[in-house]
Amino acid sequence: MAGYNRVILIGNLTRDPELKQLPSGQTVCRLGIAINRQFKNRQTNELAQEVCYIDVDVWGAQAASSHQYLQKGRAVLVEGRLKFDNWQDAEGNTRNKHSIVADRIVFRLSAQVDPKRS
Repeated sequence: MAGYNRVILIGNLTRDPELKQLPSGQTVCRLGIAINRQFKNRQTNELAQEVCYIDVDVWGAQAASSHQYLQKGRAVLVEGRLKFDNWQDAEGNTRNKHSIVADRIVFRLSAQVDPKRS
């Protein structure tokens, strides 16, 4: 069965972009973003907030422009695919995490989202 892997996120950068040139000559820019979600807690009737932090890899020409024009706190729209990474740390423990491989980055002026639509 065929799968479908598409992600669209709007959030704010948690740190300045990190640009790397790989030995192959490709350029990659790593972004860290935070996505805030506001909702009404049904038990307490108070507004609650949760934050999701995720890393984003941007490749090629978009990597260079992301590094040039973005900085910590800036709002971005990210469109891409979800990726799952596995590795072993220095102590030999298996580690893993999800990240996004971006197809498109849109620089935004603000990331205000209507909490009623969350």
